[in-house]
Amino acid sequence: MSDFLQAVIAGAEPEELLSLDLPSSYRAAYLLKDEAGMFEGETDKDVRKSLHVGEVAMPEPAPDECIVAVMSAAINFNTVWSAIFEPVPTFAFLQKLGKQGWHGGRHDLPYHQVGSDGSGVIVRVGAGVKNWKVGDKVVVSPSYVDEEDHASYDDGMLTETQLAWGFETNFGSLGEFCLVKANQLVRKPAHLSWEEAASNTLCAATAYRMLVGKHGARMRQGDVVLVWGGTGGLGSYAVQFVRNGGGIPVAVVGSEEKARLVRAQGCEYVINRSELDLPDGNFRHPKAGRLLGEAIRSLVGEDPQIVFEYLGAETFGTSVYVAKRGGKIVTCGSSTGYRHEYDNRFLWMRLKQIVGSHGFNYHEAVQTNRLIGRGMIHPTLSKVYTLDAAGEATRAVQTNQHVGKVAVLCAAPSENLGIDAPELRARIGADKIGLYQRWGQLDPAVNDRVWR
Repeated sequence: MSDFLQAVIAGAEPEELLSLDLPSSYRAAYLLKDEAGMFEGETDKDVRKSLHVGEVAMPEPAPDECIVAVMSAAINFNTVWSAIFEPVPTFAFLQKLGKQGWHGGRHDLPYHQVGSDGSGVIVRVGAGVKNWKVGDKVVVSPSYVDEEDHASYDDGMLTETQLAWGFETNFGSLGEFCLVKANQLVRKPAHLSWEEAASNTLCAATAYRMLVGKHGARMRQGDVVLVWGGTGGLGSYAVQFVRNGGGIPVAVVGSEEKARLVRAQGCEYVINRSELDLPDGNFRHPKAGRLLGEAIRSLVGEDPQIVFEYLGAETFGTSVYVAKRGGKIVTCGSSTGYRHEYDNRFLWMRLKQIVGSHGFNYHEAVQTNRLIGRGMIHPTLSKVYTLDAAGEATRAVQTNQHVGKVAVLCAAPSENLGIDAPELRARIGADKIGLYQRWGQLDPAVNDRVWR
């Protein structure tokens, strides 16, 4: 590890960090452009084969950018897509960005440093940065928006220039350093460790926009909300936002162990899909909607006003079916496939709405972070890997061998560092903050009294 990073970890003052030279290179997890076709014809596209960890060159920041020493990062499904080079190799995005003058040209490289969630310390600021300084502790919003695009002043997600940082840009979070626009930065919650803080922004703010913000389903008090994958990266935050906003979450999970976990999170109504006796064992069957609808009504006595949908092809037809007359299906992804099939009669004749939601704008990221900082929404971090094991961490997400979020220590030498408000942490409750991590450390066969 470089002397510079050791100074950051030791808590060096801004003046000292500015007096030290940035290293010319650093360690990061990256993909190689000339390997983009490596998985052609393979059924198991193992991301451990495509993700490399090694030295990359330090980028030069533009006037509106900062260099952040990344203490920790987190894995999202877009890193899986990047690492299997689907639906298109992300080098196509970097090449397109590279046509936008010097600023964009820095991104068009034969390697791609990936990662869209991170926490760390600002170590350099561009000449045009006004509100941030060296030494500030931050988390990164992955919404990469051009502030000169007029649409960004209405909703950053409606701009044609909006990109997903670390997916459609280079120099993402999975490295000892990253390059960010200043308008991506948000204050790190002081009561969280580096890895806990790194694990929230993308999934939590996406769920906030889908359920709470004015651009999504606009959940009301008492709304019944069906949450697919209630212990997943998105679902684990959705359950919290529903409860926090006075709604009634109904979580769908895949095992009794996950059912115990989501109940421990405060979700009273849980459906274990393995107990539904689904035809063909999945939700694509036309009768699956009826079975799920009966299960929901048996729990809460009515159909859901909102369905929180991100799984896509396997579940979408069922989601349209089970939503209440006049209800909403809010969708932000399709992890089981992009091509959805559903019976349109259940949509138009019952006056339902499909609401498309993508990412979140900067305001929504800040509002989400405020709730996390006040201890009203908690991290759902379950496991932490080293940077050398970034491929293993991404593989765990690829094969769904995880709950909640998976983090990677980048510059931080160990877990549980970076907590600046231990009193607030104690007041919120370490049991709430570390619930998912405790689950991840236990044998699934452990006595369920742990979750009572």
